[in-house]
Amino acid sequence: MASLGNLVAGIAHESNNPIGFLHGSINNAKDYVQDLLSHLTLYQQHHPNAASPVQDHAEDIDLEFLCEDFPKLLNSMKGATDRIKGISTSLRTFSRADTEHKVSINLHEGIDSTLLILKYRLKANAHRPEIPVIQQYGELPSIQCFPGQLNQVFMNILANAIDMFDEAAQQFTFVDLQANPQTITIQTALTAPNTVEIRVRDNGKGIPEDVRARIFDHLFTTKSVGKGTGLGLAIARQIVVEKHHGSLEVQSKLGQGTAFGIRLSIHAE
Repeated sequence: MASLGNLVAGIAHESNNPIGFLHGSINNAKDYVQDLLSHLTLYQQHHPNAASPVQDHAEDIDLEFLCEDFPKLLNSMKGATDRIKGISTSLRTFSRADTEHKVSINLHEGIDSTLLILKYRLKANAHRPEIPVIQQYGELPSIQCFPGQLNQVFMNILANAIDMFDEAAQQFTFVDLQANPQTITIQTALTAPNTVEIRVRDNGKGIPEDVRARIFDHLFTTKSVGKGTGLGLAIARQIVVEKHHGSLEVQSKLGQGTAFGIRLSIHAE
């Protein structure tokens, strides 16, 4: 995981230069286009009766439409580069190379970067509508931790919830799911002077008691062959409990959903 994290962080870092060039070039192009359009408007005001070839060419290229649409096109391109820059930043945040010692970070940045990476899986597909994520963040101080490892915990819990929703969607119609949306709620709070809690809750089908009792066991999985290794939640608990001296617990009721609660100390132990 550390090697993969370093690889992703490296790719994100290397992509910054061409993305930055595109972003700056589009900003310059917007200024250039605006100057050209202003010059064209001024020309038309002083020479309204242009030669026939000029008027014919303006009709051929639909000049009026071009003048209206070109700035919109550049704005869309800028929006796309902003999006790529956001993804690059989130990849670097998510894949932070953990050092030998804990560092002070903002937990919300890690959660947000994980959600951005999973965004493509939250979108609507042929079987279900988009999965809304409700973020109810409290005021949290910075926390001493191994950020890359905690981001892997967030990734595993959220990805499992999406897997469960995708599986459950096979049993309902698209219209049923629109009427009763599948949702994920993420809550954070300072529960004690030195303790923060992150709670990830879904409104899915819930987990049977016999499965819940084994959910953190090494190599235990309810997924079909090729879709689950039984390592994700076991490693997640190891990261939280052994690496951070915190706790990772699960609560679930059939038909009502499942909630994972992570408690962490603010200061390194």
